[in-house]
Amino acid sequence: MRLELSRTTAIATILALSGAFANSASAAESLQDVMKRRNLSEKDMLAAAKTYTPSGGRDEFLTFSSSGHAGSIIVYGIPSMRIYKYIAVFTPEPWQGYGFDDESKALLKAGSPQGQTINWGDTHHPNLSKTNGDYDGQWLFINDKSTPRIAVISLKDFETRQIVVNPVLTNEHGGAFVTNNTEYVMEASQLPSPLGHKYAPLDKFNDEFRGGITYWKFNKDAGKIEQENSFTLELPPYSQDLVSSGKGPSEDWAFLNSFCSERYVGGIESGKPPFEAGCSANDTDFMHIINWKKAEAVFKAGKFTKINGMAVIPLKTVIDEGLVYLVPEPKSPHGVDVSPDGKFVIVGGKLDSHGSVFDFAKMKAQIDAKKFVGKDAYGFPILDMKESLHTQVALGLGPLHNQYDSKPCVVYTSLYVDSQIVKWDYCQGKVLDKIAIQYNVGHLLTMGGDTMHPDGHYLVALNKLSIDRFNPVGPLHPQNHQLIDISGDKMELLYDLPIGLGEPHQAVAIRADKLKPTIRYKYGTDSRTEEESKFAVRPGSEKIVRTPGKVEVFGTVIRSHYNPEIVEAEEGDQVTFHWTNSERAEDETHGFAISQNDVNLSLEPGKTASATIEHAKAGVYPYYCTEFCSALHLEMEGYLMVRPKGSAIEKASTNVGTVYTKADFDKQYKACLDTQSVIDKVVAYITSTNFKDFPTAVGQVEDATDQLKFGTEARAKADDYAKKEDWQNATLWAGQWWQYQVKAADIGLRTKTYLEQNGARTVK
Repeated sequence: MRLELSRTTAIATILALSGAFANSASAAESLQDVMKRRNLSEKDMLAAAKTYTPSGGRDEFLTFSSSGHAGSIIVYGIPSMRIYKYIAVFTPEPWQGYGFDDESKALLKAGSPQGQTINWGDTHHPNLSKTNGDYDGQWLFINDKSTPRIAVISLKDFETRQIVVNPVLTNEHGGAFVTNNTEYVMEASQLPSPLGHKYAPLDKFNDEFRGGITYWKFNKDAGKIEQENSFTLELPPYSQDLVSSGKGPSEDWAFLNSFCSERYVGGIESGKPPFEAGCSANDTDFMHIINWKKAEAVFKAGKFTKINGMAVIPLKTVIDEGLVYLVPEPKSPHGVDVSPDGKFVIVGGKLDSHGSVFDFAKMKAQIDAKKFVGKDAYGFPILDMKESLHTQVALGLGPLHNQYDSKPCVVYTSLYVDSQIVKWDYCQGKVLDKIAIQYNVGHLLTMGGDTMHPDGHYLVALNKLSIDRFNPVGPLHPQNHQLIDISGDKMELLYDLPIGLGEPHQAVAIRADKLKPTIRYKYGTDSRTEEESKFAVRPGSEKIVRTPGKVEVFGTVIRSHYNPEIVEAEEGDQVTFHWTNSERAEDETHGFAISQNDVNLSLEPGKTASATIEHAKAGVYPYYCTEFCSALHLEMEGYLMVRPKGSAIEKASTNVGTVYTKADFDKQYKACLDTQSVIDKVVAYITSTNFKDFPTAVGQVEDATDQLKFGTEARAKADDYAKKEDWQNATLWAGQWWQYQVKAADIGLRTKTYLEQNGARTVK
């Protein structure tokens, strides 16, 4: 819930609360004491109140930010600015087991170009799936600028599901942008090159180098990009940049800006002026106006060629079919953003001080009337810039990107050179407010700022430099994401968030209540496909399968043990572990790491994941749980025993460890009975409430029930051995019964606390 208080009211409320606290606890500091000690102003305290999220509180919005060359996505909340997670995408990440389990290794391999292994990516533009122009909370997309790739992330579990490599483009920047109903994910090239990863000398630049934009067909139900239903438009060898999909009246269109339309080829090493000189000589570049709906029809009619298996609509066909038109725009543009109603397209030129508002209706009228001022060197029709403009507004130095407010006609533009955010009215063409930020802002985001119905409330400036904002941590500084309150007439800076990972580029934010993430997997799920794993087993069905040269383990993990715990193999064997987490309680994740091997799995509740060791070397390799999962976490262990080639399996001694007597058994058995009485009281409380109305509690009760079932089985074994007066095994199985009881009690007490804190009521 946002704090909707005036400055005076908010400060008065805070001060009143501090007085009340001072009266109840005279030894505690008052708010005034803290303000004085830390040299904080009333303005500081108001900003803190607007971002403060109490313990256990939830954020209104979740932000998905690129991490640049960390190759991942950063997830943080607004207004708290708390970082929740790094979603592994193009780069291995051991905490999530990404790039370390067999399943994600296969995913990364499928997303590597031309058989290469690439362990990093330069993520730039995350975008969310849309339905009718608004975020639907189902899928997240991200591009890799270094290698033209698009990744699909499921927002059910925040895991990467698919990576596709562009077989036509060799470089890109304009991805990943979606059409209004996520029919396509758009990916545009940046630096021109011969299509299909071919070679051509630079003196053939005009003839053999090309740009392009790929329309990746997305199957929203399956969560998959379908290359066979995707196509690429061949474009002139300009440096294409960002893409924005139309909305409403412009829904069938897309808008792609460009730079270096001079087609200059540098060569500073040869004494020529560098690229930056020749690529900014003209006063204007070109915005590409793309009729993607018509292009889809041309593709379906078969009017394309194939390059490396990808359908490509040739340059001449693009022109003849009227798929792309050009309109001059301020030089070196970097933002092209369609208004929520789809009527306007705003462009910021880095080397121009204006925000240029293009009117879609005016551009469409020229296209329909075939009223052009000329053609470019390749034959693309050019619209008249003046007739296409609604207005131009002097904003400041270095306008880049634009994000829209929930208020009609209000847009925010980042000013890179001025280090400012400018708020302006693009309908009337006037500046409304400016705020200084620190420093050199690139992208910015408002909540849902590229949808048909933006939420407003907050803005985040993604600044490239932080300089003096944080404690120094060496020459490599963190980037700075600054949270700004835009709910009033004047913008107000609230918070600085240091980002110490990669180079975040763009971000998107969605209302948290639009997301419905799962809290545990269906039993035996392969999280990389969201399908049932063929390797999953349930407790009691664990097995080790041996064939010549291969050992395959089908096991389960649960607090606080692996089953099996001892795995025998021979030197040179391929050893594969398939583990299924049998937990049903939320957040009961286990890990699996093997000493001296590049293996670390993350096993969330219900998940099955695998790890393969090729050509095992002779030795003893302990394995253990990498997630602190229970009181006996450190006892969650096992051994991979790899004997030398040709040696026989030695039978393990039964005389290892402490020897137990009947007195030990009786003591342990009594502890189990005492523990059960505690459990019975907790169960009585839970079942007396409406716990079934709380999904979290239901999941925990299911897990506790499983633990008690396992405990009952262990008790039966203890009783059986006691009848045989085998006090060693009787005592150990009684101890295992107690372990299951402890785990059940832990879950039960956690559930009891949860129900009490969340207002559970007693039922008859």
